Parts: sequence; structure tokens; C-alpha cells
Amino acid sequence: MTRWHDQSSATYMKLDREGDKKRSWKGEPPGGVILNSGNSKEFSTGDWRAMRPIWLIEKCTQCLLCWPVCPDMAIPVEGGERTDYNYYHCKGCGICVEVCPFDAIDFIREE
Repeated sequence: MTRWHDQSSATYMKLDREGDKKRSWKGEPPGGVILNSGNSKEFSTGDWRAMRPIWLIEKCTQCLLCWPVCPDMAIPVEGGERTDYNYYHCKGCGICVEVCPFDAIDFIREE
């Protein structure tokens, strides 16, 4: 069993009950490593969403206010007009729903 010890120090040492050996954080595997720039397109970040935005094309005026506020770039724009969501990246944060002045985006529970 491992327990955290000496959390007030900057090194956050672990105290291992098997032999009471102290280990540094330097022995831990790296996490959150970005290997290449621009690689976010390779990762599906929309699979844990709880709510799904639905684009209501008949209400949309193509004002594009939703596009720049999307933190995941999940609203594609082609030829100066937005298209349907890229749900591969959409996390369902709802910012686009809040910014749309024409109620052209519905927000439903993900199933």
C-alpha cells in the first residue's frame, strides 16, 4: 500500500510501506505528453459528452457567432457558412447554445 507523505514539501515524496523507501515524483511515468504540434485532430474528445447540441438549420442565419466561441473547433465552416457539428470533437459544453441569438441550436441529453 502506498500513502502520500510530506505533501508540504515541493517534491511530494511517496512513502512505500514495503521497505519504507522514499521515491521522488521523477520516477513516475509522464502523463499528458504532447508529441507533435497540431495533433488534437487525432483524438476523439467528444465521447464523454453528456449533452448534445443540435443545429436547427431552418432557424440559422449563418451569423457565425457560434463558430469562434467553440473551444473544440467542433463547428466546421465551409465556404463562409457553418455546417453540422463534428461530434468527434464536440464535448457538449453548451457555449454555442448560449451565444446563438436566433435559438438555432437545441441542447439535448446525450443517449
